[in-house]
Amino acid sequence: MASVRGEIETAARPADVWAAIEDIGALHTRLVPGFVTATRLEPGARIVTFGNGMVVREPIVSIDAAERRLVWSAEGGRTSHYNASVQVLPAAGGSRVVWIADFLPDVLAKDIGVAVTAGLAAMKTTLDRLTG
Repeated sequence: MASVRGEIETAARPADVWAAIEDIGALHTRLVPGFVTATRLEPGARIVTFGNGMVVREPIVSIDAAERRLVWSAEGGRTSHYNASVQVLPAAGGSRVVWIADFLPDVLAKDIGVAVTAGLAAMKTTLDRLTG
């Protein structure tokens, strides 16, 4: 199973970053606009439309407010298995956000790496605006 890990730092406070992440139905407005163009909630999952037009159902595995960690899986798209987490950690002057994705098949590592990098770039731009 392949894994991709990416992280960003932002001057936004951890509480503000977590508030955006835990608002699981607002990816397209509060966290990664452009990278995600629409999010719709259904019981236990969200339906995500990405900027490239791909639509994926993402069952929510865990929302852990104490650890500021969200875990989800994905159904649809090109993977036969996908599980990911994003966690907010305090950092000097703000926050660090870590996104880890584990998936099959391994051959998708480059493509998923590019997607995680793009998603984190959109996230950083959005979160940096929270600092005023």
